[in-house]
Amino acid sequence: MCFSTVAILGQRREESFVKRSIYIGLTVVFLTASSIACAQVTVDVSKITCDQFVKYEIAHPKLIAIWISGYYQGLHKNPIVDKHQTLQTIEELEEYCFKHPNDLVMNEVGELSGAR
Repeated sequence: MCFSTVAILGQRREESFVKRSIYIGLTVVFLTASSIACAQVTVDVSKITCDQFVKYEIAHPKLIAIWISGYYQGLHKNPIVDKHQTLQTIEELEEYCFKHPNDLVMNEVGELSGAR
């Protein structure tokens, strides 16, 4: 009779340990997921300066320039993307931004895109 009581107590301890482990694991998962969700950031692209652009402070410069170029193409209702022209505009933008770090990138992309 003592053996079965010890076995039952041992089994309860194992179940308790498993339940606690699952609880701790789920807590860690939820805390991690909530911190990842908080890490999402919104960016006002119209306020990105040339300095931030060339220093990769927001994102890779080509990604920013492509997004802004697409924005301006959309304003003109032009669904066509000229890869060569876009890459050339990005190179010109990078050169401009090195010389004018306080200017806004979006304004310059508009000027470069509008000039073509």
